Amino acid sequence: MTSCWLKWGLPKHEQSTDLNQYTHTHQPRSINNGQSALPRPIETHQSNSTGHATVNCRGREVTNFVTAAPPVDDGSRRMFFELERSVDHLTNQPDTFETKMSTMRAVDIKGGKGGIDALHITDIPKPQVDHAKALVKVKAFGLNRMDLLQREGMYPVPPQAPKTLGVEFSGTIEELAGESEKGFKKGDAVFGLAYGGAYAEYISVSTHMLVHKPDELSWEQAAGIPETWITATQAMFLIGEFAAGKSILWHAGASAVSIAGIQLSKANGASAVYATARQDDKCDFCVKELGADAAFNTETTDWSAKIMEATGGKGVDVIIDYIGPATFAGNLNVAARDARIVNLASLSGRELKPEMPQPNFGAFVAKRLRYEGSSLRSRDEQYQGRLRDQLVEHALPKFKDGSFKVLVEKVFPWEQIQDAHRLMESNQTKGKIICTVS
Repeated sequence: MTSCWLKWGLPKHEQSTDLNQYTHTHQPRSINNGQSALPRPIETHQSNSTGHATVNCRGREVTNFVTAAPPVDDGSRRMFFELERSVDHLTNQPDTFETKMSTMRAVDIKGGKGGIDALHITDIPKPQVDHAKALVKVKAFGLNRMDLLQREGMYPVPPQAPKTLGVEFSGTIEELAGESEKGFKKGDAVFGLAYGGAYAEYISVSTHMLVHKPDELSWEQAAGIPETWITATQAMFLIGEFAAGKSILWHAGASAVSIAGIQLSKANGASAVYATARQDDKCDFCVKELGADAAFNTETTDWSAKIMEATGGKGVDVIIDYIGPATFAGNLNVAARDARIVNLASLSGRELKPEMPQPNFGAFVAKRLRYEGSSLRSRDEQYQGRLRDQLVEHALPKFKDGSFKVLVEKVFPWEQIQDAHRLMESNQTKGKIICTVS
């Protein structure tokens, strides 16, 4: 048998390493530490408290181990547990035992969902890698609108996603599983897309969703690419069926996805690129900074009439929308014959309200329109992997030479995650909000 001992965290002058005085032999029973069952002795001293302890096994210490077992107040306030594990088991699986005990810091939500004040940094189990995954030490992560909805418990999180927020990040590879994609190695600087878990010190993610970070991009810029640029690519090409010579409209033109989309549209031969926003400065930004042909304020103008005027009554071939009910009628009005309308969100609510413009459903038939909704996060890994490959082939070279702009509105240390969410909720940004992990 091999003994490992568990020591309650005390000041150094109170700690002892004399196992002979405190180790006792008992029949083990299980305690749950949130990761695995750990044998412990039957106690004669009972208490209702829990404890934070250090586990030491063959010279390796793991701190912040939470047990359901209380400390025994025998005057020394120390307790040792004999782990009745065979020598062979510990010899053959030393890393597994230690990894299961490892923790990391991550942003959590008190109560599982709530407002901005519910966000806080705490210790959670460090993820493990298997199959074709990599363990990435996170340098920075990007915020997205879905994070706000998930925090409130209003977003349909895919089943494979961890509860930790965040889908895009940059960092360095620390571990690789045996079936990982070729071309990656430990120490590589990468950025990538995940189903969740980016608001943390470490993330376990498929190597099929990683991209090598160019030296020309900062950690903050790289963290702002994956979700936004891949979403824009999906909406524009795979769903919207965009091709050179077609016109396109991007609603919420100063949002991160539309910033990417406007640039992609110009670079891929759009006949005309239009945008909308709710503020004049954002409309100017879309035209002067991103190259849109025209942008219209949805609060102060009849944007659909303006677009029909700009297109000579023809309308627009591809429409990318995040607003939903409030722009539904206008989208049908400005859609050209055989147009594709892609809905990625519903920021104006889930229902068409009486005070909103009422749609002419006859336009679907008369114009042969197709209206399709999509969520990138719900797509399988193979689908997302194909989009990653398109990003690497078509966009990555333009990031390197500066043709494509990765616009970062503000960078926060992740300890200020509440302020970052507050800024996103204000709808006052023109670009990405990024948090750095220290």
